[in-house]
Amino acid sequence: MFMKFWTFRLLLAVFTFLPAILFAQGERKDKQAVTYEELYDEPYSINKLFVHFQPLYGELFVTNVNAGYGIEVSYYYQDKADFKAMIRKTYSQKFFDFTRDYASKVSSVDNDTEIFNYYELGGTYHIKDFEKSSKTKMFLYKKSYKGNRWAARVPLHAEIPCKVRIVYGARLGAIFWDSSTDLGRALKEQNLTNADLRNVDPNVTEETYQTLPLQEKVKGQTNLQDVRVFSNISSQGLYVGGSYSWIKNVAVNFDKHEEGIDDLILTAYADILYTPFFTLDDVVYTHKDPVSGDKIPNTTYTYSVSPIKNKQIGFRLGIEGKFNRQLSWAYGGEFGYRPSLTGRSFYALFKISFPVFGTQLDYKVESFGK
Repeated sequence: MFMKFWTFRLLLAVFTFLPAILFAQGERKDKQAVTYEELYDEPYSINKLFVHFQPLYGELFVTNVNAGYGIEVSYYYQDKADFKAMIRKTYSQKFFDFTRDYASKVSSVDNDTEIFNYYELGGTYHIKDFEKSSKTKMFLYKKSYKGNRWAARVPLHAEIPCKVRIVYGARLGAIFWDSSTDLGRALKEQNLTNADLRNVDPNVTEETYQTLPLQEKVKGQTNLQDVRVFSNISSQGLYVGGSYSWIKNVAVNFDKHEEGIDDLILTAYADILYTPFFTLDDVVYTHKDPVSGDKIPNTTYTYSVSPIKNKQIGFRLGIEGKFNRQLSWAYGGEFGYRPSLTGRSFYALFKISFPVFGTQLDYKVESFGK
């Protein structure tokens, strides 16, 4: 009992004083107060025009997984509003327009597959645009830290008082996109089959051609295969929502350290998506001989896709960040449910912009007479 009591007291003392010992040993010699001079702190003096070149974006869109490149332009009109236009396209069928590439390999129908295209044009009205006091965290860096020395250390930072510009915005815009799509998966999601797609030719009387077949004989194959159905979809819609932006534009000059800059323009947004206009191409199919698998002449028919339902309303949540510099980079991401075929509307997007060119659009200089 006596030994257990002293063992307990010894362990208690170790756990009591060990953090203090470790803290004392871990105290950094370079952790000293720094002085600085403010160079500027002007969150309203940001560039008016930003041009983004996006070498890569990726989108996990259930209708069509895709990746590629894009261009984005944003313009700030005083403290009243800002506007944005963007376009995104895939690099090629194989990199990376998934449904289009898949259809080229396995499609049973005669429809040509559409390239994925995305266009967006909109603006944000600044309901409330104001400035308030805040702080920013700046890391302390010296040129002597470069290379492995910088990578191996935990950088010190200093909190600097600054101004932050807050913008509450109301968003409105238009979205257009088109793509190929796997109708087989859409039919399955809606508990339908190929047999629900009916021939639109009123002169067809043979029962075989009234509906799209479920299976077919493919030339060179021994067994029947499922009729794999692909089509093209296009969407023209609107979005309305709100945003919240933080804008900092401050720079300081530290003694014995490099300059510190915080010029981030960060925006979070939420939108309701509404698409009143959908176009889904009817399926064009040529029937095949049940024995040889050869296409039968004069049996190319169009089958209506009207039984397939679409979802007209969706939403998205997103965030975007860029820097107030003449040459920089930007990032963004969003996710939600984009209006599309029912059961095929979820998507998640990320995008990287580099380079991003920014300008004040102010080219006037003073002139004096001699």
